[in-house]
Amino acid sequence: MIKHQLLNKDSVYCNTCVLGHICVPQGLNAQDAARLNELVKERIRIPKGTLFFKAGDRLTALYGIRSGSMKLQLENESGHMQITGFVFAGEIIGLDALTENVHVSNAIAMEDTEVCVIRTSDLTYLSKEIPALAHRVTRLMSQEISRSHSMVLSLGAMRSEQRLAAFLINLSQRFTCLGYSGSEYVLRMSREEIGNYLGLTLETVSRLLSRFAKEGLIRIHQREVRILDFNGLQTLIQNENMHRTDLRRALA
Repeated sequence: MIKHQLLNKDSVYCNTCVLGHICVPQGLNAQDAARLNELVKERIRIPKGTLFFKAGDRLTALYGIRSGSMKLQLENESGHMQITGFVFAGEIIGLDALTENVHVSNAIAMEDTEVCVIRTSDLTYLSKEIPALAHRVTRLMSQEISRSHSMVLSLGAMRSEQRLAAFLINLSQRFTCLGYSGSEYVLRMSREEIGNYLGLTLETVSRLLSRFAKEGLIRIHQREVRILDFNGLQTLIQNENMHRTDLRRALA
């Protein structure tokens, strides 16, 4: 059951939250920083496996993930569920709905998750009062669009091993930006979910992870991953890109 929690005087607010450096614009004066507390009046606890919102739902709020993680997915005409992204603690979910004010995908908790509720009406009002907040939202939207497009374009042109290498590097970069370790992390999603996202079978994902481990690129134990050779993973991707470029030139 989803649980709503109204914040009180004992709650942790935006300007004192450990994730504040991600959500809160830098360089605000004390007065504006304090006003940001008006943005978050409640938090929601979402049990693992719960559908939080679905495609077509009207956008009423953005949600900052305080703990846990979620996956985004779409259902095609045949009923197949395609995972389109993952969102982790410190990231904001719902940004892709700001343009049309309608959610474009389903959001499901991959583990017990807590989110801060940022009502769009409050966000619109405060953005007019605090220009830096409007700039921050625009930047977050731009980063989300850029990351999504980059992954989609890359995955469509890569072989299976390049897809998985790019996925692991992308996670490392995101975790680093969020202030976590980029070299050691826990995969919040299952191997089956990774395969669904990358367009690979469960068997292929498992085989490639084992291969990467044997080649000294990573160390993996269940869902715990340690990147041992970033350059090796990047070279795996770059060599394939160079091969495709040379092939196109030869055929031109």
